[in-house]
Amino acid sequence: MKPLIVMPDAVAVIADYLRSELGGVPVVSRVPNPRPGRFVQVSRVGGTARTVVSDAPMLDIHAWDETDADAADLIAMCRALIAALRGVTGGVTVYGSAEVGGPQWLPDPDSSQPRYALAVQVHMRGRVLER
Repeated sequence: MKPLIVMPDAVAVIADYLRSELGGVPVVSRVPNPRPGRFVQVSRVGGTARTVVSDAPMLDIHAWDETDADAADLIAMCRALIAALRGVTGGVTVYGSAEVGGPQWLPDPDSSQPRYALAVQVHMRGRVLER
């Protein structure tokens, strides 16, 4: 019988990592209500299993801030942190990442608040379930 391989919750892994590295910036999976002046949202928008034991989720990272320049700086920091991520974080092995879409200006249509976004694919290892 083949082992069961369970892939990690990529949103939780990357959100926890960014939260720990961004020094108090809220990192969420859903836009909060009320929305803070500065925050980052991580959401999975696709991706596929890369090998039998690893996943390559595609993630959108959105960064809101008070000014255009601050939002640009925040997404740039997220970009650098994700690009540097290798090894174990939150108990999950991360092999690396690839940028799918670089930072883009994407003002929030609901609030007109400055926002930048980028898309990345993160290669991470699943875990074997004992049966």
